[in-house]
Amino acid sequence: MSEMVFNSAWKKMYHYFMYKHENFLKHYYKRSNVETCFHMIKTKFRDNLQSKTQTAQVNKLLCKILAHNIRVVIQEVNELGLNSKFVVEESQKQ
Repeated sequence: MSEMVFNSAWKKMYHYFMYKHENFLKHYYKRSNVETCFHMIKTKFRDNLQSKTQTAQVNKLLCKILAHNIRVVIQEVNELGLNSKFVVEESQKQ
C-alpha cells in the first residue's frame, strides 16, 4: 500500500474518531474482538498453514477455527458451571 493511500485512510479514520466518537466506539470493539480471536488461534494452533494448495490451506484454517470455537464453548461451559447435554441422534434405519 502506498504511503499516500495509507495517510489518507489514517486521516479519514482519525477524523471519524474525533467527530463521530460515539459511533466510532460502537464499531471499534469488533476489531478488538477479531484481533483477540486471531491471537488465540495463532497461539494455540500455530500461525502457519503447512499445506501446498490453497484449497488445503483454506480447509486447514477452517478446521483451526472450528477447533477454536469448540474449545471456547467447552471452556465457557466449565467456567460458568453450565449443565451441558449433548444429544446424539441415531441414524434412520432404512
